[in-house]
Amino acid sequence: MKDTLAVILAGGKGSRLDPLTRDRAKPAVPFGGAYRIIDFTLSNCLNSDMRRIMLLTQYKAISLDRHINLGWRDYFNHELGEFVDVIPPQQRIDEQWYQGTADAVYQNIYVIEKERPEYVVILAGDHIYKMNYGTMIQFHKDNKADVTVGALRVPKADAREFGVMEIEPSQRIVGFEEKVPDPKTIPGDDQHCLASMGIYVFTARFLFEQLCRDANIPGSRRDFGRNIIPSTVGTHRVFAFPFRDENRKSDAYWRDVGTLDAYFEANMDLIGIDPLLNMYDDQWPIRTFQPNLPPPKFVFGSRGEEGRVGRAVDSLVCQGTIISGGHVDRCVVGPRCRINSFSKVEDSILFEGVEVGRHAKIRRAIIDKGVSIPANVEIGYDLELDRRRGLTVSEGGIVVLAKSDGIEHILTQK
Repeated sequence: MKDTLAVILAGGKGSRLDPLTRDRAKPAVPFGGAYRIIDFTLSNCLNSDMRRIMLLTQYKAISLDRHINLGWRDYFNHELGEFVDVIPPQQRIDEQWYQGTADAVYQNIYVIEKERPEYVVILAGDHIYKMNYGTMIQFHKDNKADVTVGALRVPKADAREFGVMEIEPSQRIVGFEEKVPDPKTIPGDDQHCLASMGIYVFTARFLFEQLCRDANIPGSRRDFGRNIIPSTVGTHRVFAFPFRDENRKSDAYWRDVGTLDAYFEANMDLIGIDPLLNMYDDQWPIRTFQPNLPPPKFVFGSRGEEGRVGRAVDSLVCQGTIISGGHVDRCVVGPRCRINSFSKVEDSILFEGVEVGRHAKIRRAIIDKGVSIPANVEIGYDLELDRRRGLTVSEGGIVVLAKSDGIEHILTQK
């Protein structure tokens, strides 16, 4: 893998995750309590023995940059040519923000060429999955491909949000359409389509040629899925690589957490008895920054007042959290939270440092970092009231509390 460079695209606005992305980049959004979304792509790289990584950022990248510095630098030895570099927009080629995924790579073509890779792997930094990129790179080499596209079987109803491929039995791509209303289905299966995962392996020289060619085409959207890949199908060796999950489960797990509801459901996936995404797999660990915090604590039991029992059921509870006489059911609770007496939190996600006041009740909510919920407040029980308070309510009825000054005043409004 020493001749391979990984380029992770981590610069999208993530506007559909607002307000969670109001102050942070989408890949930096917490996930699963102790992790950030970017940790899954980075862990896949490290577990695949890919140790030359460029992370291309753009919007609100301070927290993402800090997370990489705190949690990821120590895994790489610069003396051995290993690195994970966070590269902000430099406007070396154009005086504008990135116009598309291909433009993000094109505007950094100088730093990529400087590493002299033979192969370049383009990855998204905002998906949840486990994958060995090494097997995809070997597939690319074995087929003498110019570009290989990671492929996932998805229901036709969902395929409208993806690039959809037609392939030959050899896995060579003969057709590619990006986000069309009526995508073509897999032959013999009119309920599913073969979708692009946004993962590409390029032979480096071919990548540079295509980026430079596309940059000189007026009207191009400078996007891999809309421009680069479709323009090469039929004229070059373009192959589809079927996604191989490293979760060691019968069903492949891959989630795009681009909306509040999708993000919520992906977190809730983790609290099942036997979740498809195995976070306890020693053979394919997910790494992150782990602060030095004490274990979680549950206080007030049989000696406390009636109903004042610190309890968490079917939940993930991170280090430094104290369940102080409150009840937590089917939740993901981040580090350093405090759930005070007689409160009840159900089917919710709490980011780091959340405090829930006494007798407060929370249901189907996402509470952002550092938010304090006043005593006796109810959230998620009356969605119209939550909307009048100015809170975000998703299409699926998930209430989101962002970091905000004066949150106590907002929540106590009737």
